[in-house]
Amino acid sequence: MPKRTLRRVMTATIAAAGALALGLSGTTAQAAASLDYVALGDSYSAGSGVLPVDVSNLLCLRSTADYPHVVASRTGARLKDVTCGGAQTEDFTEAQYPGVAPQVQALGTDTDLVTLTIGGNDNGTFINALTSCATAGVLSGGAGSPCKDENGTLFDDQIDANTYPALKSALRAVRDRAPNARVAVLGYPWITPAAPDPSCFVKLPVASGDVAYLRGIQAHLNDVVRRAAEETGATYVDFAQASEGHDACEPAGTRWIEPLLFGSNIVPVHPNALGERRMAERTMSVLGLG
Repeated sequence: MPKRTLRRVMTATIAAAGALALGLSGTTAQAAASLDYVALGDSYSAGSGVLPVDVSNLLCLRSTADYPHVVASRTGARLKDVTCGGAQTEDFTEAQYPGVAPQVQALGTDTDLVTLTIGGNDNGTFINALTSCATAGVLSGGAGSPCKDENGTLFDDQIDANTYPALKSALRAVRDRAPNARVAVLGYPWITPAAPDPSCFVKLPVASGDVAYLRGIQAHLNDVVRRAAEETGATYVDFAQASEGHDACEPAGTRWIEPLLFGSNIVPVHPNALGERRMAERTMSVLGLG
């Protein structure tokens, strides 16, 4: 083939590819912008502690910078955000507070997308494990594994016996109310580091031997959330790798989760604004949005 002809063919091919890419990009953006999106879940979904606060419902301590708002702002989706700090699985089908409707009531046959984090408040898993281990850590001066020694498999047993079936029931309720929706269930980003960090004790006063214990409880909870999502036809958004190195012991600007003490959020041990953005970005990547 003559060089001039070859150049013309290549130019035409590149132009066609560019046009196709622009067309697909426009189609994707248009499709995302037409989504009816409902956000459900607990304080990790609500961005509790992240400013600015959604003043339309102060009981739920919901942020207008939570990951659902980030997803909606970047895709143009029409968002209905009913996330609520402190929510448990039962609050999907029951009123969490007077005047706060069961979360699934926000869903309908026209709902296209649902995102949520839920399960960490069932049995008081997060709050009980953290307060128990922090108290034990202070009393032990950071040595040993006093929290594990005292509680053993208590938290894991509760997750298996109570949280797992409750998650499946809640997700079935979501599916029943929104049969046409794509449902994304997010895992919880790491709170504790992969290895003990003695310099973090002042911010997260957990004994060195209990750092792995707490992380194991969170890993178990996330695995149960994953199983419940997969068994009910939902998409699980995994943060095991994405949030590594962004735990509560990392410095500001790197950490996604604020520490128990001396953090920057009004609600400790919760995602900060960076964490909410990264949760949104990871979710969008998994779902192919944006």
